[in-house]
Parts: sequence; structure tokens; C-alpha cells
Amino acid sequence: MPNAFNHVAVSVTDIAQAMRWYRDVLGMTVLMKPAEISVIASDSGDEHLSHLVRNVFGPKLGKFLICHMSSSNGVGIELFQFLEPKAERREGDGNFEYWKNGVFHIAITEPDVEGLAKKIASTGGTQRTEVMALASGSDKRICFCEDPFGNIIEIYSHSYVQFWANSKV
Repeated sequence: MPNAFNHVAVSVTDIAQAMRWYRDVLGMTVLMKPAEISVIASDSGDEHLSHLVRNVFGPKLGKFLICHMSSSNGVGIELFQFLEPKAERREGDGNFEYWKNGVFHIAITEPDVEGLAKKIASTGGTQRTEVMALASGSDKRICFCEDPFGNIIEIYSHSYVQFWANSKV
């Protein structure tokens, strides 16, 4: 049996705005409101947590804000706003660097792909592509969007298993 997918972490430049946007637009549930974490134990009040953060992020990190949220199927999303060094939005020519290693999008399941894409675009995000069928005549649809912070979000009309099981694409 495969392991369950637990969570994904997303970096943003305004965590309070991002928490509201992911809650109100994508329907995520807030599990823990934004909290500040510091690598300096006296700032965080927790030597163990400060040690853990130093191990994960290395010596250049000073502090960040973190917010924990969950999707309807229990997959978590961690929103991070790095404070020291300060988070910066990636700027580009309107395209994302899909040719570079690493995660380059998250995907949401929503039967009303068109409706969610319009909602994303009307609330500070961007609809990057038209709504497209997986194959000619298929009712399986996708659309690529961006959140207001430039993170790519793909919308699937069906669950991942429904989308790809027995697919010939």
C-alpha cells in the first residue's frame, strides 16, 4: 500500500492575506493561525523548536511565520512567510521555471473547474490557461492558475485516481 500524502509547504509574502485567501477561495480549513518561529531560543521560548528550525533551514534563517491548514481530504498545507531573510515574490516573464528541479505546482480537485478558475482570478490570483479537456471528448478537465503570491495551482475536475487510472494519455 502506498504511503499517504501528508502536506505541502508554500512560501508567501503575506501570511495573513494568504491564510484568508486559501480559506476563502480554495476552501482550506485553518488548523493553526500564523505563529512566529525563531532560531533564537530566547525569542521562541522553546530551545528544542529553535534547534529543529536551525537544523532544517540552516544558519541564514532568522525567523518566519507559519500557518497550518487542511484540505477536505485531510492533506495539509503549510504556509510560510519568511521574515529574516525576508520572503520575496519570484518575478519572471510570465512563465514558471518548470525545467528546474523541485515542486512547481500544487493541485486542487474541484468539479467546477471554470468557477474556481474565475474565483481565483477575481480574488488577486491569475488564470494562466484556459480550461482544457484531458483528451478530446473527455469530461476530465484541468486549468492552471496562480495564487496572489505567484504559486502555481492546477485545478482537476476529478480526483487524481479517477483522472489517471486506466488512462491512455
